[in-house]
Amino acid sequence: MIYLRSTLFNIVFYANLALFLLLGSGFYFTPRKWSIRALQVWAKVSLFWLRVIVGIRMEVRGEKNIPQGACLVAGKHQSFWETFAILPLLDDPAVVLKKELTYIPFFGWFIYKFQMIPVQRTAGTQALRALVGAAENAIAMSRQVVIMPEGTRRAPDDPPDYKPGAAALYGKLDVPCVPFALNSGLFWPRRRFLRRPGTIVISFLEPIPPGLNRKVFQSRLETVIETETALLVAEGQRGFGYK
Repeated sequence: MIYLRSTLFNIVFYANLALFLLLGSGFYFTPRKWSIRALQVWAKVSLFWLRVIVGIRMEVRGEKNIPQGACLVAGKHQSFWETFAILPLLDDPAVVLKKELTYIPFFGWFIYKFQMIPVQRTAGTQALRALVGAAENAIAMSRQVVIMPEGTRRAPDDPPDYKPGAAALYGKLDVPCVPFALNSGLFWPRRRFLRRPGTIVISFLEPIPPGLNRKVFQSRLETVIETETALLVAEGQRGFGYK
């Protein structure tokens, strides 16, 4: 049944995405904030089908830790799930993502419409400067800049591999950073077809105030995210018998 439900969900998920990209093309021409609201509705619909078809629910902890207005949001990246599930939880997210996604017809055009932050990861220091500049523009608009500090999806049991991007943003933006941890990789494994029923927990942790030394910030960010993630992964394994 897990394989059947996973197959059905994948069909519905991508059909829902295609409908949004095609039937929602009018949102190319609306004010950006209206388009963001449409994107958040799409994400909520996707979460609904995930719950109904596969039996994956979402539990959000620590929402009170997300400040009003501009901030940096940095967290664990275990699966594709968090790239859309986090969108309805923030007022006006500006997500850092790989530039290659902008080359996809319709999908990539919407990335520019939403004014997300594409990054050419192979461009080195030039990419870092572009990242900071785009993030500064987003913060000036009171948006929440979302970055996955490891840059790519990692399995729950993989060792951490934090890149300098989040610390660079923290040092330049002068806003609090809200770390988040999760256990999505237990139920929506990276590069896997299977979706396992259970409850994905995403936990927003106490904000890190601006003004810390970058190395101190990097160490603190990694410590709080990895500590909470380990607890959430252990909780998920106990609660749902995942091995």
